[in-house]
Amino acid sequence: MRSPLRLACPLVVAAVVAASVAACGSSGGSRPAYCSDRSDLQQSVSDLKGVDLTSSGALQAQVSRVDQSARALVASARSDFPQETSAISSSVKALDTSVRNVVAAPTAKGLVTAGQDVASVVSAAQAFAAATKDKC
Repeated sequence: MRSPLRLACPLVVAAVVAASVAACGSSGGSRPAYCSDRSDLQQSVSDLKGVDLTSSGALQAQVSRVDQSARALVASARSDFPQETSAISSSVKALDTSVRNVVAAPTAKGLVTAGQDVASVVSAAQAFAAATKDKC
């Protein structure tokens, strides 16, 4: 029998990610490298929706992809958007920590924290998308 925590986990993450990240628009001409990195981060965050949350390995692997995408975006856009990239970095770091804690010792409180951290990553990515919409 599945525990209520295991049943609730997919719902929490799906609900948060459903509010998800705005798609990257396209404009003519050459675009900065961070536009592609932005799209990669948006996709890796969106892919959290499909993760089997009863498999801690799958969840950690997807959060690792989010982290890698975020690092690439921060590296390419830090000088142009220091405030937005700082928010991305700190929110992804918090998500990584909360997911590690939930995997190590699943609790309802830990699950709520992880859900809030997903929401923070989504919010930071949306803020970056808004700040770069005229350039991407």
